[in-house]
Amino acid sequence: MEHIKLQIGCMTVLCYIAYIYFRQCKLYKQKLDKSKFDNILILGMITVLLDGITAYTVNNLDAVPAIANKILHGLFLVGLDSVIFALCIYMIGITGVYPKKSIYKIGIYAPYIINVLLVLFNLHSLEYRHGDFTNYSMGTSAYTCFIMAGMYILITFVVFFRRWHYIEGHKRASIFTYLLVLTVVTGFQMAFPETLITSIAVTVFILGVYMNLEDPSIRQLSKHHRETVMGFANLIENRDGNTGGHIKRTSLYVELIAKELRARGLYSNILTKDYIENLVKAAPMHDIGKISVPDTILQKPGKLTDEEFATMKLHAPNGGRIIKDTFKNLGDEEYRKMAYEVARYHHEKWNGRGYPEGLKEEEIPLCARIMAVADVFDAVSEKRCYREAMPLDKCFDIIKQGIGTDFDPVIAQLFVTIREKVEEIHTKVNEG
Repeated sequence: MEHIKLQIGCMTVLCYIAYIYFRQCKLYKQKLDKSKFDNILILGMITVLLDGITAYTVNNLDAVPAIANKILHGLFLVGLDSVIFALCIYMIGITGVYPKKSIYKIGIYAPYIINVLLVLFNLHSLEYRHGDFTNYSMGTSAYTCFIMAGMYILITFVVFFRRWHYIEGHKRASIFTYLLVLTVVTGFQMAFPETLITSIAVTVFILGVYMNLEDPSIRQLSKHHRETVMGFANLIENRDGNTGGHIKRTSLYVELIAKELRARGLYSNILTKDYIENLVKAAPMHDIGKISVPDTILQKPGKLTDEEFATMKLHAPNGGRIIKDTFKNLGDEEYRKMAYEVARYHHEKWNGRGYPEGLKEEEIPLCARIMAVADVFDAVSEKRCYREAMPLDKCFDIIKQGIGTDFDPVIAQLFVTIREKVEEIHTKVNEG
């Protein structure tokens, strides 16, 4: 028992995490295949279990058959490399850079597959050494395992630092911390193989990922927040006869535009993962200022008079004011700022002829420029109290005609080029 106390402690922690994680996923009805964390968790538990078993067998060589000892060590080494490899793939996934082309996928997977084969083919050369406190195994398989682990940890760090801005701001320090612990512990194990502390690295990594990225209760809280915002926005939209489809469609259009821009390297210095998530959450609040507009104007079936239109235009600055006053104690300044800008500036025009401030070009916040395209397209493509819905061809023509005048030319042009995806959203929401 004295040689496996560490592994028992780590396994206890992992079992607790697994119990809480799977229990909460079932409680909140969250799909396990939504991320690869459930696979990493199970793989980590198996690896720590094998670490404990091999720590026992290597110190009881007389009682354990040699072939069984080698097989168990081989499984442990493969398990360790698999966890490190899974970490690398996971980090690539959460930063949105997972390669789509097969040739690049092969480049990522090939070293791992080759390493596993080398570990297994060289098990016969595994040797057991006597340390001051415990026995330990060395040989070609162990060296190969260490080399691959070091390589994928290095790749993980490179991905983390190169894609730093795609990770939520409040999670960066924590992710860096458990990556650093993983690196230090793994490096220490390589330098002093007698220590047998590999389980610490695996446990800290899984615990860090769970707490920062995969806690089902945090995901559920975010879901409730989105539903609350969406419900509030729908109440406002219903005042002018809209059934909520406008909110759903514009939010999906905004998300589509932002992700397409980022995928094409456009405004990539602004469109971080945080930015896009905040934009999608803020989009439903873009017309919150309509709460201050009288029903007689919102529901008027005919054309507004100049005076009525002037009152209608006040919904933009009033929306910004409501956001600023209502969300001032929210605790998320980035989201509050985003919601304010979307509500206040989504009627500004690229040529400076919009309202309420007459901002032009890049004076208009990017979030509001994206919102403007989504809002106008949906407004003309759906039935309103004062007119029928326009054909989609005509709606896209309106966006085309507004390129460089009403709308940011980059955003509007991209919107037109992704027509098929836009129409898919339009159809899906209307039918659903």
